[in-house]
Amino acid sequence: MLRKQIGKHQANVFTFNGKTVHQVNTKAWHKALKRVGIENFRWHDLRHTWASWHIQEGTPLHVLQELGGWSTPEMVQKYAHLSSEHLAQWVDRRPAVLAEIVPESDTFFTTGKEKGARLLA
Repeated sequence: MLRKQIGKHQANVFTFNGKTVHQVNTKAWHKALKRVGIENFRWHDLRHTWASWHIQEGTPLHVLQELGGWSTPEMVQKYAHLSSEHLAQWVDRRPAVLAEIVPESDTFFTTGKEKGARLLA
């Protein structure tokens, strides 16, 4: 539905007969929500989703804070809940300081009983 709106207006997504829609919480809006099966819609959910997508794509918190107009970094973190998928690329990385003192192995975590294992103090 949103993709169909691309190019219909220079700056706004939601238009009607080429004019910007300013009042959105109308009878027509609620009828459209019902027609597509959306229940319990809250406008704030869109802001939350937008922020989450940005964080998951790597937008820095300070940039998102400015884009979204949040006054503090804590507010950005509150609304930008994350999935863990975007963290997968970092799981197997070893900090440089650790790489200098512990030889690379297939597993980062050890029981301390493996041959040649060294415990860090």
